[in-house]
Formats: sequence, structure tokens, C-alpha cells
Amino acid sequence: MDDGNDRITRKLQQLAAAAESTFWGYLGCEFVSMEGNIITIALDAKPHHLNPIGMVHGGVTSSLLDTAMGIIAMIARPEEKVVTTNLSVHFVSPLYEGRLFVTAELVHQSRKMITAQARVVDSEGNLGTMGTGSFRVI
Repeated sequence: MDDGNDRITRKLQQLAAAAESTFWGYLGCEFVSMEGNIITIALDAKPHHLNPIGMVHGGVTSSLLDTAMGIIAMIARPEEKVVTTNLSVHFVSPLYEGRLFVTAELVHQSRKMITAQARVVDSEGNLGTMGTGSFRVI
């Protein structure tokens, strides 16, 4: 018998396979885990992810937030398409080359809108960037 977890697992596998040739793959993102309404993805930040002063570029962490929250939104509505309508980002402290983890969770959903929140931390759990996103169901 098919349950919700099987559906979510299949959706994540489909998304991961489709994403390899997209911006997700270009950045180097990888799926880590999904527990309840929380997803974790990772990125090994390398020199090409850094800005000229040696920190992970804000565009990289913003993309990580958007990607992780977008996955949560897609899982919430597996038979529909969702697109980002708003992304609010707070750069809390610098992140450097090394393993980064992004956790995202569903905050609220209505018939046509989904809200999520996410955090980017380094391998020691230090918060670097956090944000919220709004997604339109189309």
C-alpha cells in the first residue's frame, strides 16, 4: 500500500534526478534528509562559491535558501507547480569554504500560497543566513 512517505520519497527522487542538469547541480547541492516538514540539503562551498573577500557569496546562500524552501513547497503540492514570489534574506554572519547545511520547513499554506523558512549553517552549526519565502501555486 502506498503511503504519504512513499509519495514524498518518490517526489524527492524525481526532483533530485531532474535537478542535476539545472542550477541545483551547477551549485553542487545535494539532498541530505527529510523529516516531517523539514528538509536538509548540503553544499560543499568551494573557492568558486566565494566572494573576493573569501566569504561565501550572498547569492549562493540566497540560492540555497530559495532552493530548500522551494523543495518544501513542491512537496506540499506534488501535483501542482510552485514558483517563488518573495524571498527575504538576513545575512547574520559570514560563512566560509567548507560544508554548509540548509534546513527548510513549511510555515503555512493556503489554496494558492505557501510560506516557508530556512537557515544556512556551517558544519559546526553556526548560523550564517536565514530567510523566509513565499511561493505561489500555479
